[in-house]
Amino acid sequence: MFPAGGIERACRDHVTFIALSGDSQPHFTTLAGFVSTLNDDIARVFTQILYLCDRQGLIGREMFAIDGVKLPSNASKHKSGTRADFEHQAAKLEAAARVMLERHREADQQAIEPDLKAKEAQRIIRLQRDATQLRQWLAAHPEDRQGSKGSIRKSNRTDNESTKMATNKGVIQGYTGVAAVDAKHQIIVDAQAHGTGSEQELLVPVVKAIKGAMDDAHSLITQTSLITADAGYHSETNLKQLANLEVDALIADNGMRQRDERFKDQGKHKQQPDPLHDKSSRKKASAVYRPEDFRYDPDTQTCVCPAGKTLYGNGKNCLHNGYTAVKFQGAQRDCVPCTHRDKCLRTPDKTKTRQVAFFQGKAAGQKESFTDKVKARIDSAEGRARYGRRFATVEPVFGNLRHNKQLNRFTLRGQKKVDAQWKLYCLVHTSRSWRITGMRSSGKGIEHPSLPSGKP
Repeated sequence: MFPAGGIERACRDHVTFIALSGDSQPHFTTLAGFVSTLNDDIARVFTQILYLCDRQGLIGREMFAIDGVKLPSNASKHKSGTRADFEHQAAKLEAAARVMLERHREADQQAIEPDLKAKEAQRIIRLQRDATQLRQWLAAHPEDRQGSKGSIRKSNRTDNESTKMATNKGVIQGYTGVAAVDAKHQIIVDAQAHGTGSEQELLVPVVKAIKGAMDDAHSLITQTSLITADAGYHSETNLKQLANLEVDALIADNGMRQRDERFKDQGKHKQQPDPLHDKSSRKKASAVYRPEDFRYDPDTQTCVCPAGKTLYGNGKNCLHNGYTAVKFQGAQRDCVPCTHRDKCLRTPDKTKTRQVAFFQGKAAGQKESFTDKVKARIDSAEGRARYGRRFATVEPVFGNLRHNKQLNRFTLRGQKKVDAQWKLYCLVHTSRSWRITGMRSSGKGIEHPSLPSGKP
């Protein structure tokens, strides 16, 4: 994939591109404008390639891996904020312009170099212009953007459909590109770009798009198909919706790797953060004793605190969020004069005694949640083996798009245009996989079968 500027240079210097363009040497803005208007055409070609892959048996339908990547777009993150933020910025600019005008009038009565007067006048004009632009934007956008849970989502005055997202490379202003990949030959069966950093919002729309990508006779998701995704897509609501759609799914939760003994040494393989550039907050050790610091004997139902004092039972089979727990509390004669109060109590000047609870598991008669069901499946030997294929299915695809195709950022503005650009890159990957796999399977080349009747 070439960016518009690269295609422009190739049309001047590369004989193949010169021949394809008829030696017209189009400007990069012409090429970018052409690509930005191909939204529906790119989606139609994407569907055609998908049908051809299916006709040649390149889509296995056994397992689909869903993942996404956050990429910066053609928008400035410094122009993000809520309406209240923009109101405050406009007021500051207007106030600064007024102050400078007053100084300018006072300076007119004194002898000042002409070039300094010109610079001050230009700055006043610039401040007034920026304030006017802010006021015009606020008038054109009377309401804040709403998040998925009713919260306020920051707007952006460059591209209001993009969003501010936190990544391991810092905070960016951009879009999330999501792709669903079939495990058989790494064919991308669905590609979408959305202006949100919440991957949980995107799981169900992608699954529905996969189900509706083909007609009923060629449905991609069958009764034996499996949907896999990482912990970013996990939520009880998503699992419930997938169950209602009758879609088999293994979505990892945040604690999956902690429960898997294969990842017990993963910490030593992680790259250490650069102390000069790492801005993340350091995890602080707990200031008070945790339940793990207490010696609990389930056989005798006794608990001893770190100071060596025995706590008395404060309740058995206590119910908390659907889980049973055994609670203990210290006696005032032991806790009040104890020298460990600062380490044991968060507010030692207000709290007299320490309480601690030990959870026993799910309470009897409680309805098993969808998260509990998926946890049990993904922790089994079969579940780990099936979910383990996800990484080898989808990550090489993103490596190809990011490294080989050099997709480092979206160059267009607006969700519809960015979605078309993301589909175009995914289309190139799928077309390449289709050609290579077809040539390997036939030994000499491939024949392009005709599309089903009535299809684009």
